Amino acid sequence: MPAPPVLCIGSALWDIIASASAPMAQGADIAGKIRRQPGGVALNVALALARQGQQAILLSAIGNGPEGDALIEALELEGVDCRFIYRSDDRTDSYLAIENPDGDVFGAIADCAALERAGDRIFAPLLDGRLGTPGSPWPYRVVVDGNLPAALMQSLPGRIEFSDCQLNFVPASPGKAARLRAALLGGEVTLYVNRGEAEILCETTLPDAEIAAHALLKLGAARAIVTDGPRMACFSDGETTVTLTPPPTPAHSTTGAGDVFMAAHIAAGGDSATPETRLQAAIDAAARHITRKLP
Repeated sequence: MPAPPVLCIGSALWDIIASASAPMAQGADIAGKIRRQPGGVALNVALALARQGQQAILLSAIGNGPEGDALIEALELEGVDCRFIYRSDDRTDSYLAIENPDGDVFGAIADCAALERAGDRIFAPLLDGRLGTPGSPWPYRVVVDGNLPAALMQSLPGRIEFSDCQLNFVPASPGKAARLRAALLGGEVTLYVNRGEAEILCETTLPDAEIAAHALLKLGAARAIVTDGPRMACFSDGETTVTLTPPPTPAHSTTGAGDVFMAAHIAAGGDSATPETRLQAAIDAAARHITRKLP
């Protein structure tokens, strides 16, 4: 029997990624390569799930124009279910980043105006019967990224649509991590963050991923998965704690690595997989992503 679909809610946009030929400095103007690719946390997770044979349904806001049409076409070719996306009269959202030669992000700007303005209109398919049963909660796993408006994020655990599902939250960026704090108090939530985002949520310094995971459980998360770049990653649900350290890996691009990590952790091995198996699968997937050959 195939695994039930994962509902991925949040940003779907075009990434514009500039790879610098030398370390960047403020005001620098140097040579490099620029590429455009589908992006956004919810999109990236849905895409990574689909590539692993897992059905993924995307709920987001995408513009009605040619850029939006091209984005949806690219996703559907990869197997992502885009039938329920809210088509907005706004311009399709975009993300602009500059990466240093080691693949780390020097700086980035996310323009999620269409998603912000759409608000809870992206949930309409869950309420009108196009997706699931009208008036009944979604019964399967849901991934939500922190690009949703803050008030909408906070309301999710209390909404009927999400009262019987497995909620998985990911901040999307350190700048939006604080949006998740109130949402953690409303229900049983699995949280995927890096250590820096955990420090923002907990409002304190956290020396490593294991300490960060335990701090997030105290904050209200039912399960916490914390990454820390090349350093130790941790899963903890209060009863079981697993830590693993990624192997040394030369990075070409780290953009989207956390999203690939999350998708692999969700999809790994089915319900019978152990926490260690899931964490190892996620680490391996992220390593493959950052070392892949870029166009």
